[in-house]
Amino acid sequence: MVASGDAARRDRPPARGEAPAGVQGRSQRRRSNPVELDRLIHERVRLGIVSALAVNDSLSFNELKRMLGTTDGNLSVHARRLEEAGYIDCRKSFDGRVPRTEYGLASAGRAALRRYLDHMEALIHRVREG
Repeated sequence: MVASGDAARRDRPPARGEAPAGVQGRSQRRRSNPVELDRLIHERVRLGIVSALAVNDSLSFNELKRMLGTTDGNLSVHARRLEEAGYIDCRKSFDGRVPRTEYGLASAGRAALRRYLDHMEALIHRVREG
């Protein structure tokens, strides 16, 4: 049996910009925002990585780990997500027999950070005007 109308709408998550079932007028109250928040950078550790690399030419894995106060596993997972998105570059080498991982901010990461900071500044400005 196929549900129709409101019943079908209640059984699926709302589409982007659509009010959830039973909530009238909610989408009309939202202000349209041309710049969406970059959820990839918004996470605390990833924002820390991108920010640290924005003010340093490159940082080693251990330098980032110390700066951010995180574990090896946590840092590697977040760094990999940023690398897969093209936001950071990863270079692996050896210092003698010791492996060394260096990270640098890619141009896409610098642009994403700039957009993110512009978005945050606009939010702060809007709240202060409030």
